[in-house]
Amino acid sequence: MRARVAARIVGREDELDLVLAAVAAGRDLVLEGPPGTSKTTILKAITAEWGIPLLFVEGNADLTPAKIVGHHNPARVLREDYSADNFVPGPLVEAMERGGFLYIEEFNRAPEDTLNTLLTAIADRTIAVPRVGTVTAAPTFRVIASMNPYDNVGTTRLSTSVHDRLCRLAIGYQDEPAERDIVALRAGGAEGELRTALVADGVAVTRATRAHPDVRQGSSVRGAIDTVLVALQLAELRGIAGPGDDRYAPTVHDAMVVALSGRIHLDEAAETTPERVLREIWEDRFVLTPAAAAPG
Repeated sequence: MRARVAARIVGREDELDLVLAAVAAGRDLVLEGPPGTSKTTILKAITAEWGIPLLFVEGNADLTPAKIVGHHNPARVLREDYSADNFVPGPLVEAMERGGFLYIEEFNRAPEDTLNTLLTAIADRTIAVPRVGTVTAAPTFRVIASMNPYDNVGTTRLSTSVHDRLCRLAIGYQDEPAERDIVALRAGGAEGELRTALVADGVAVTRATRAHPDVRQGSSVRGAIDTVLVALQLAELRGIAGPGDDRYAPTVHDAMVVALSGRIHLDEAAETTPERVLREIWEDRFVLTPAAAAPG
């Protein structure tokens, strides 16, 4: 089973083992890491192999207990009064009944009373729904939460009781070879020298956004995928056949501006713009580095 799940994922062998071990042990889990680090992909692969649903919930200030537990159909309540038959289950109850994974993104943005509702389901594997009764979770029910450690806007600090009931796994960015494999898989296009060069350059400049001193949070691998996709289309429009064309490097820069400028978050004290940062990264890749490697 582990091999079949791994076949759906590029890299992430260690993280997959740890997630599989935690959920197989019946534990609930919080995955902490930036966007684009295969958290959702791992969960989709596991639930697909287990044949159970993966229900998504976005954590935000509007996520009330009623939205996650469920509600009674107002029209039927007016006609029939409250009953178990007119209860519309929310994602928590649905995941418990069907034995699925309840995946809550941006977990630390959810209100405290909503988290308390989840804690009851996590601790007791049951939840009492007024006018419906007690819902008991199927054996494969799990609560999986995710948080972005780089984003503190609009978030709340999780209580000790929440941390005490969840296992935790920190997931960082993939290494460069793995990111190249991901981009090559997702970017499409015909095989050739142009596509190979764009994959390498797209991954390199995207990874550079994570190390730039003026950037608080760089782009995920999704930025590299979009850089390559946009650059491929620009190359076709401009009649660029390969990386040896003088227009190749400017085309990569144009694709970077479109694909990456909205994905990088600058440090609050930085007196610059995303476009200037991307220009610096582009110059490091296509001007300074080749010049340094040239004879003399």
